[in-house]
Amino acid sequence: MKHSKHQGLKAFSRRSAFTFFLLFFFLSSSAASESGRKIFHFNISPDGYPPYMIVDQEAPSGIMWDVVTLISERMGYTIVAKKIPRKRVDQMLLDGYIDGTSRAIEWTHEPESFLFTDPVVDIQEVFFTPKHNGETYHSPEDLFSKTVVTHLGYLYPELEPHFESGAIKRFDVPRERDMFNFLLHGDRFDAAVVDVLVGKWILRNEGLQEHFTVSSGSMSSYGYRVMLRKENQSFADEFNAQLARIRKNGELDAILANYR
Repeated sequence: MKHSKHQGLKAFSRRSAFTFFLLFFFLSSSAASESGRKIFHFNISPDGYPPYMIVDQEAPSGIMWDVVTLISERMGYTIVAKKIPRKRVDQMLLDGYIDGTSRAIEWTHEPESFLFTDPVVDIQEVFFTPKHNGETYHSPEDLFSKTVVTHLGYLYPELEPHFESGAIKRFDVPRERDMFNFLLHGDRFDAAVVDVLVGKWILRNEGLQEHFTVSSGSMSSYGYRVMLRKENQSFADEFNAQLARIRKNGELDAILANYR
């Protein structure tokens, strides 16, 4: 009985803390609106997604942060970073607690519930393999009967049928850096599926470039976009116009060059 009471108090405490967070968020947003400022609350997630979103420093940076900041400011918005856990992002976006997040349509469970901008950059998923395995994989079929290290909670449309059939085994880990550690030091993992820029960024920063090979072509390519609420069509239209402008004048290429 004491244990049940203790668990109930813990659950109540967690709910109260989350409710307080939402109330604080709502009041802050209301104050910003009343002062006449246009605020764009952009999710950068607690762990980020380098080099697209880098959060382990004093101020956020990364490809998506830099592009969204540049365009939002030209649209007359002040961008405010919010670190929302992945499992809460979609609902908090629908509820209006944030205004946008980075996402590929193909990675979204119910994409019809949201509005997406044009692609800012393409995500190219490839296979990373430890050199000591003596193998390099280039297609899903190469991985039949193998075990692939994947990111917890991520969708892999090209691989899902093979995961479901059992032709390829999936092993989930919570962070991209963990994926490479498991792959390098585990004896039952064969490859990891990671975006090519993300993988190379991690290997360069961890000093592990010499320990891995990369598939020659991408397994899949998805447009990485800003996901919005459906009622924000006017924002999406203006964002897309500004995105086309910086793509044409070379500003987008200059941002990408900073992270390659």
